[in-house]
Amino acid sequence: MNRLAVRQSNFIYWASGIVSICGIVFEVLFGALGSYILGDGVKQYTLTISLFLTGMGIGASISERVLKNLIIAFIYIEFFVALIGGFSSFVMFGITAFSPAGTDALFLYIITLTIGGLTGVELPILIRKANEIGVSLNRSTARVLFSDYAGGLVGGMLFAFFLRPQLGMVKTAFLVGCINLIVAIIVLIMFRKEVKRFTTHLLVAIVIGISLLLGLLFGEEMAFSFEQKLYKDPIIHMEESQYQKIVLTQNEDDVRFYLNGGLQLSSIDEHRYHETLVHPTMAQAESIENVLILGGGDGIAAKEVLKYDDVKNITLVDLDPAVVDLANENEKLLALNKHSLQNEKVHIKHQDAYQYLEETEKIFDVIIIDLPDPNDESLNKLYTKEFYALARNHMELNGAMMVQATSPYFATEVYWTISETIESNDLQVANLHVDIPSFGNWGFVMASRNEINLNQLEIEVKTNFLTADLLPSLAKFGKDTDEDIVENGKQIAIKPNTLIDPRLIQIYERSWKYY
Repeated sequence: MNRLAVRQSNFIYWASGIVSICGIVFEVLFGALGSYILGDGVKQYTLTISLFLTGMGIGASISERVLKNLIIAFIYIEFFVALIGGFSSFVMFGITAFSPAGTDALFLYIITLTIGGLTGVELPILIRKANEIGVSLNRSTARVLFSDYAGGLVGGMLFAFFLRPQLGMVKTAFLVGCINLIVAIIVLIMFRKEVKRFTTHLLVAIVIGISLLLGLLFGEEMAFSFEQKLYKDPIIHMEESQYQKIVLTQNEDDVRFYLNGGLQLSSIDEHRYHETLVHPTMAQAESIENVLILGGGDGIAAKEVLKYDDVKNITLVDLDPAVVDLANENEKLLALNKHSLQNEKVHIKHQDAYQYLEETEKIFDVIIIDLPDPNDESLNKLYTKEFYALARNHMELNGAMMVQATSPYFATEVYWTISETIESNDLQVANLHVDIPSFGNWGFVMASRNEINLNQLEIEVKTNFLTADLLPSLAKFGKDTDEDIVENGKQIAIKPNTLIDPRLIQIYERSWKYY
């Protein structure tokens, strides 16, 4: 081969790696979009990966018909990937904000299949072109595939550790689209001698490039206005952490805190939630010196615990440092949590709650479990028999535990499944629920090795809602929220949720789909 042919063949291998990186980033980006907007992360990642690979298969089949004008075919495939993929996140947020329910899911799945199909056409074309230049078929196939697979690893790492946390989903899509376009332009220039109407193709590239650059510069701001439609009140803070999207909204005195679109608290009624979460447990436990809070990165549960002078140590385990940082820096949250996370009694661990319980040797008097609802696999494990067994084993013999357990009204079967799962670990339970205007009717499960008598518990600190006299009434459930659940004329058998049989996810999804 002459020197030009060597340069061309070498760039083909580089191009295959680069477009593979872009393809993988789009694939996981679509999974992240589905998880954030549609919920159930495992389901959405499964669907997007399956559709993307199916698209690649279809694309590879179509590529059999591309035997001529390989360079132009590759260039325009990259043009389409750059344009469609680049605008994918931006359009997804717009559809979610303004279109009927279900349209966003349909768009996501179509776009995933489309980008997968275009990606599937890329590699066979590059292999044929390398072979056409003079590289043997076996050698060209092996090198292109190596570049492709290696690029896949790089793309996944880039998305997880840099692109998503630093740029967010909208800018990431536009940036990756720009990279696809740059590859196309370099190929166009490198092979210009065999390309007809070079100037026309270059003008097309310039128009696409301008569109992507405008999207990169201004798309996130416009998408922010789309996303504002998803929330009731104006957004005053929004960030994409390594683990989730964090949003604060405010309407007059009502400050609301969201994680991945799910409401975590409202400043006007959070006292009803957190007082019920904390104080019955503190009253039940014989000693309250050492307290464990799993979740609660906003610091408000810790604020309630700190009302007790007998408390000597609070260990707070929250996976996401960004939540704790916000709670320590944002004046709205500081007003709610009274700087609790900065108290010398509070020790913060950024770790998965399950992993923490597996590794720690500490025993606690009180355990407060304030975790997001079990709407995906990673959260489901924190609502299993195995997890509650770990919690029980780290609880003093005369200690107590409280678990937020979603709504017994909106998700009746979910609530009682959580209760049954806790009770299956040889624990006594008390079922409580309280009306919270921003949430609706919300449920909690208190657990102890000892009998729980709500009539004998005393609330010894200042509260805005909860009293000892009121506490027994929170254990009374109406016929439409009690554990005797009837569906289609048959009573549902409540079974514990386990790691092996994660039934809670499906029950949760079915329960909340109308709300």
